[in-house]
Order: sequence, then structure tokens, then C-alpha cells
Amino acid sequence: MKTLKYPLDKDQIVKNFLPKIKALAINMASSLPKNVEIDDLIQEGVIGLLQSYERYNPDQNATFYTYALNRIKGAMLDYLRKIDWLPKEVRHLVKEYENLIFSLQEDDILNDEEIIQKLRISEEDLNKIKLSVKKSQIFQLDAYFLQNEDVFSYDNEEKNDPEMIAMNDILKEKLKEKIDNLKEKEKIVLSLYYEKELSFKEIGAVLNVSESRISQIHTAILIKLKKQMEGDD
Repeated sequence: MKTLKYPLDKDQIVKNFLPKIKALAINMASSLPKNVEIDDLIQEGVIGLLQSYERYNPDQNATFYTYALNRIKGAMLDYLRKIDWLPKEVRHLVKEYENLIFSLQEDDILNDEEIIQKLRISEEDLNKIKLSVKKSQIFQLDAYFLQNEDVFSYDNEEKNDPEMIAMNDILKEKLKEKIDNLKEKEKIVLSLYYEKELSFKEIGAVLNVSESRISQIHTAILIKLKKQMEGDD
């Protein structure tokens, strides 16, 4: 594979990107349970940065910054896929939680205590559910918006498989269609979160709603897209 080193050494690259990596980690961790360490996300992000430094190919028609940013996010998401999966006894509650959030009307909002009461679960279970939902949401909307990576896979061997390439192209088009059909407010939330990289708190300030409501809107959007994509399949 043809590669071209970025015109700085590794130490300089890490120094230049570290503030951005920290910001991404903090933003990502803001909607995850407390047991997800920001330092671990930062570490994985640095690993992704160094991988992009070794693999960058200008022929891919992407700047190094865009390529590296995508790989940094991918490394963090890969890490979240691997850590602590939801116990079997709580697994069925994930679907109930998703259905509950998805059923909320546009101006409705439930705090954690109300969710715990409605689902008859503990706070610990709710944290585990939220982590599971976050991981299930990682079907690469980041990649769709950056349009520089496969939507559903970062595996190098799969990327070179013609069938996987064709499948990803189809999935990208389907996902684009579903996003285009979202309500305007939903599209704004996605754009501010994935393209502008605002936190839920910042998005809430823009739209004049609470941080919790933005979090629930975001979850409901991704559940909707997931259900629609699964329905098409």
C-alpha cells in the first residue's frame, strides 16, 4: 500500500492533535455511563492517530486531517464495542428502553428516575442499558457524515472485498435516503452533533431545550434509523 508520511514527526503530530482528541473523548463520554474512562478513550484516539500517520495515502482524496480524525473516532468506537457487554439478564430491557424513548412525543422528556420507574429497573441497570444502546448506535453515522470510511466496518480485509464494498455503497445510499426523510429538527440535531461536533449541552442551548432532551432526541433518531434500515433488509 502506498503511504505518505505527514510532514511532521510522530511526537509533533500527537502534540498537535491531542487537544482535538481530548475534546472528542469528552464529547463522546458525555453520553456514556461513568464507568467509561475518558483517559481510555484518549489513549485509543492516540493509537488511531498513529495508525493514520502510518497508513495515510493522499491518493484517497482526503486531507490528512480528515483521514486522521476519522481513524481517531473509529479507534474510540472500536474500543467501546469491546468493553463490558450487557449481562444476559438485562439484555431484553434494552429493547424496552429503546421502545420507550422512541415512543416519546416531540416535547416529552423523561428523567432517569422516571425511566427507572417505568421500566422497573435499578440505576445500575439503566447505566448498563445506556452503554449498550450507545454501542448499538455505533453503526457509523460518523463515517456517513465524513464520507471517508465504510459505514459499517473498519476491518481492512473487508474493505478490500468487492462484495463488502458494494454492500457498503448500498447501505450508504439507504442511510442517506432515511436521513433525508427525517424531520428538520432531527436533521439539525444530527448535523450539529456529527458535523459541527457540538456536545448535547451545546446543541440544547442552540435549540433552547435541555441537554437531557437532546440526548433522548439523538437516541430516538438513531433507533428510528436502525428500525428503518432493518425493515429494508
